[in-house]
Amino acid sequence: MSKIYKTILKNGIKVLTEEMPDSESCTVGIWVNAGSRNETKAVSGISHFIEHMLFKGTEKRTALDISKEIESVGGVLNAFTGREYTCFYAKVLNRDIACAVNLLSDIFINSKFDTTELNKEKMVVLQEIKLVEDTPDDLIHDIFAERFWKGHPLGWPVLGSTETVKSFSRADVLDYYRRHYLRTDGVFVTVAGGVRHLKVLNLLKRQLGSMEALSAEEVFTPPVQHAGARLVKKELEQAHLCIGVAVPKQAHKDRFKVYMLNTILGSGMSSRLFQEIREKRALAYSVYSYLNLCKDAGSLIVYAGTSSESFSAAVRLILKEFAKLKKGVSSEEVANARSQLKGSMLLGLETSDSRMSKLARDEIYFGRVVPVKEIVSGIDGVTAKGIKDLACAIFSPKGVTLTAIGAVKSKDLPKGLHE
Repeated sequence: MSKIYKTILKNGIKVLTEEMPDSESCTVGIWVNAGSRNETKAVSGISHFIEHMLFKGTEKRTALDISKEIESVGGVLNAFTGREYTCFYAKVLNRDIACAVNLLSDIFINSKFDTTELNKEKMVVLQEIKLVEDTPDDLIHDIFAERFWKGHPLGWPVLGSTETVKSFSRADVLDYYRRHYLRTDGVFVTVAGGVRHLKVLNLLKRQLGSMEALSAEEVFTPPVQHAGARLVKKELEQAHLCIGVAVPKQAHKDRFKVYMLNTILGSGMSSRLFQEIREKRALAYSVYSYLNLCKDAGSLIVYAGTSSESFSAAVRLILKEFAKLKKGVSSEEVANARSQLKGSMLLGLETSDSRMSKLARDEIYFGRVVPVKEIVSGIDGVTAKGIKDLACAIFSPKGVTLTAIGAVKSKDLPKGLHE
């Protein structure tokens, strides 16, 4: 049976470990409580750019040395940037935990940010941005976020823009890095696998314990939803659309109702959206709903890819499903959604990397470890009435945001939705 421990180093860095005695592997993650929402418009995308730069060489290791070292033990070294956090992680066999901690710590605090490498990496990120721009079923989600949270950092693309990435100087990068990544009150480490907490602590004290204790308070302004529509006209084979509404934030007491409603609406092949739009009417190949839950806001979004001719019908059907949820859900749907949510959660927690990530999400959004039993209990506590009440609260005709890209026209929008 796994056990979870939490210790705070003298300099303020939190260390959380889940000991998984039966696991052959372990995953170590260094997390930063900063992401794209911490940026100004002038440096949009700089968090993601720093993620790239931390793999380009340190005082002791070249970029090639970093790759060789992790691959020599069969491990994985990677990173990702979100809107509210950034993570650098390594997954290795338990016996190689020291290698993972040493390597991660070195790239995190000793990266050189070499000017030549910086200019080359700009070109890499610019290609990444172009790739998204050429992939409409990816791009539409960025377009939606920009329209939904208009003018707020949560709505800006994590990658930034071509203009901002081109403008980054070494001084810009170092300034942002020092203000957000070297703040020990904003950095924490999560570890999960077949390793002992005390061993992890000893390794991290040697590698990160020397970081100077620094802290700073940031005040965030909650985003405000902007309802209405935005159509991006482009000659494409399909029309890609997102329709969404505001929902409670990640740590809200009603979050389990939100999970359940989303599952019934558009999570999986048995969901209402999949059955109505794809199976019964063949209007879309891909249709689903998902949640974007943040520290102080949230959204429920439906995506569909359809033909230009079917765009209007697809939009109206999605809105019709919103309205039908306000009339209630069946006891069978509630039971199935409960089983689906609990099953997918438990299956998703079988690996050391998923356990490591859960520890981090709990720390970021709840400031504590949320036991699996508590989550199961929360899911089991959701009733059909609770889902109906939530639907009535969030699915207001005036509270809908729609974005689409393709050969779409304003006249195809339903009444009440305007650009």
